[in-house]
Amino acid sequence: QVQVVESGGGSVQAGGSLRLSCVASGTIFRIENMGWYRQAPGKQREFVARITLGGSTNYADSVKGRFTVVRYEAKNTIYLQMNSLKPEDTAVYYCNTQGLASNWSALDYWGQGTQVTVSS
Repeated sequence: QVQVVESGGGSVQAGGSLRLSCVASGTIFRIENMGWYRQAPGKQREFVARITLGGSTNYADSVKGRFTVVRYEAKNTIYLQMNSLKPEDTAVYYCNTQGLASNWSALDYWGQGTQVTVSS
């Protein structure tokens, strides 16, 4: 069993900052990719940022230069530092974890999400 837990959401004014955390735990052999996605009301879930086992990162164009994803492998943890927040960043942010479980099966788990609200 694998658990993915996000935290750190909240409400801020435009231009402010927040840091989200995601911790994966359970019967994990190796995590290969961890990433952030978000879903605004009435919209589909969209990709935000991802970091690989090797440390490579990818960002959605809409957050490049404002968001930074970092990973602490020893703790199966990633953070999303969000600066210069805009009202359009308002969404539920979800963490996704991919890799191998202890029984060598592929794992692909989502957290429950954390709300980020940016007011103008």
